[in-house]
Amino acid sequence: MSPIEAVATLLGLANVALVVRRSLWNYPFALAMVTLYAWIFLQARLYSDALLQGFYFVVNGYGWWNWRQAKAAAGEVPVVRLSNRARLGWATGAALAALGWGALMHRLTDAAFPWWDGTIAVLSIVAQILQSRRAWECWPLWIAVDLLAIPLFLVKGLHLTAGLYCLFLALSVWGAIDWTRARA
Repeated sequence: MSPIEAVATLLGLANVALVVRRSLWNYPFALAMVTLYAWIFLQARLYSDALLQGFYFVVNGYGWWNWRQAKAAAGEVPVVRLSNRARLGWATGAALAALGWGALMHRLTDAAFPWWDGTIAVLSIVAQILQSRRAWECWPLWIAVDLLAIPLFLVKGLHLTAGLYCLFLALSVWGAIDWTRARA
């Protein structure tokens, strides 16, 4: 456990709590957190997670813009729901991408857990995109990410980060419930 990991953990807690509440203030916390976690994951040789932080940085910028536009139009950040066809498309794309990314990490790097880490990365990408679009379906994906990430981070000795993902899991359940109410 390092001081950088401790700061990233606190930023992450603030970020997700603000996302659950559909607050635009989640984005500054997210940008700071992902910057720190990129360094942490590189040090742990979790390359998929490290690369994911760069993606998060870009998509958080898009999400900040999108949420601000939606709030300006509706007076709040509205929640949307995907069609069954869209859900199937996202699920199929995620499964294929996870297989491809895991294979790439396995073959081309010395990643510690290329398939496990790669699956977490791909599901996180899909969840982050859906979150930036205000889609309720991001929450079940975040729950799956958390359930996969907690044991991986424990195995890698990132105990504080594993603890953070336990809290993320609870916040994701809260987010699913709160966003369901917001859609009603």
